Amino acid sequence: MNSGSPGAGEHTGAVDDSLDVRGITVHFGGLVALDDVSLSAAARQVTGIIGPNGAGKTTLLNVLCGFVRPQAGTIAFGGRQLSRMRPHRLARLGIARTLQGIGLFSGLTVVENVMVGATSRSRAGFWSGLLGLPRSDHDERRLRDDAMRALELVGVGEHAEAMPDTLAHGLRKRVALARALVARPRLLLLDEPASGLSDSELADLGDLMTSLAEQCTVVVIEHRMDLMMSVCQQIFVLDFGKVIAAGTPEQIQADPAVTAAYLGSDVVTSDGTEQDAAAADGASGNAARAAGQHEEASQ
Repeated sequence: MNSGSPGAGEHTGAVDDSLDVRGITVHFGGLVALDDVSLSAAARQVTGIIGPNGAGKTTLLNVLCGFVRPQAGTIAFGGRQLSRMRPHRLARLGIARTLQGIGLFSGLTVVENVMVGATSRSRAGFWSGLLGLPRSDHDERRLRDDAMRALELVGVGEHAEAMPDTLAHGLRKRVALARALVARPRLLLLDEPASGLSDSELADLGDLMTSLAEQCTVVVIEHRMDLMMSVCQQIFVLDFGKVIAAGTPEQIQADPAVTAAYLGSDVVTSDGTEQDAAAADGASGNAARAAGQHEEASQ
């Protein structure tokens, strides 16, 4: 991608776009969704977060983009503390994310959906848009051009004027990604971008993620291990709301704690005691459901 691409922030290598998470703890009532989670994502790399269902992955992503406020811990991006910032302020700092459920507006065309992602970069104010002043017309043309470039980047430019409901699932996922990219993020958070994609689409997604990491920091949650092992430079593994492993893809594949988490065998906790995985998974699932209910109420 070139520096004018809507798929990445326009920043030089001197800018610190690293993410640092320290001691994040989230409780929903008496349930612990995240327990003293610490991790880091290096600038211009793909960092993966994996783990069984209910491990706390999406809750962590919601903390990173301001949808959930932790009870403890700090988050810094580029050396700037983010823990108390609201989501709209984070967007202006260059933080964008995709959603598990795609979240496109059925009443807007594909290109209009992508334009929504660029509102943080809109130059025209509210009254200019409402009154249809020349400045807002120029701004709309600029945002539409940016949206078209983002759609072309993800390979769905020919569907710009289509309605989202007329597209296949894989194409809608690409539109959702274009909506995040049009904001020219410095930090891109991807929540299960490969869900529902075919094997051929998966290879294209991997190539795209690798190219995006040349221009911005990418953090991805995903269940497709073949994708994660091929595109990530660093992977963190969550289980029961805790980080149980971290390292390169090769190190993660060889870690017995990761195997135990995914195969459901008994695991040894940090205090040296054994915990039955099936029972713990049920508790973790309850925490995940509580997290989802909390997030729906807060949106």
